[in-house]
Amino acid sequence: MTEEIELILDIAEEQMNESISRLDSVLSKIRAGKASPQMLSSVKVDYYGAITPLAQMANINTPDSQTISIQPFDKSVLADIEKAIIETNLGLNPMNNGELIIINVPALTEERRRELVKQVKLETENCKVSIRNARQKANEEVKKLAKDGLSEDMARDAETNVQDLTDKFITITDKHFTDKEKDVMTI
Repeated sequence: MTEEIELILDIAEEQMNESISRLDSVLSKIRAGKASPQMLSSVKVDYYGAITPLAQMANINTPDSQTISIQPFDKSVLADIEKAIIETNLGLNPMNNGELIIINVPALTEERRRELVKQVKLETENCKVSIRNARQKANEEVKKLAKDGLSEDMARDAETNVQDLTDKFITITDKHFTDKEKDVMTI
């Protein structure tokens, strides 16, 4: 029976780790007023009929904290890249100079920073819900084992372990929120 409990805990931990990974991915796309290549990670370009991530067809650099430069490997797709950035609705205005695309990242207003913090809060709450769902599934599996003959003490210990795991991941989520909030609100 202890092997089954370990398996339940491993699965719950894996699901909680996936929730944190999704949160990291979402938070990396929320810009904090500083130029970052990750801001363009959602941009996909129609490259000769194939939808291709921008990062696979160009070098993306940040020469300074307010500028992103995109140098495509094939200069004939400059207009396609520019169009894809505009269509992605990131609020960025690309400028094509014939060699590369330059994006000036505007400084965030106080109001926009507050909106971004609300968005960060929403995403961290979604992550917490996902973590709690993993806890609920794990506890249901422990209860099934209890019905199948697992002792009450072992079942209680397993539920305690699941709760400890949940608390650990909720704390990690809160830390991500605090860090991103500080990043967004810093001018």
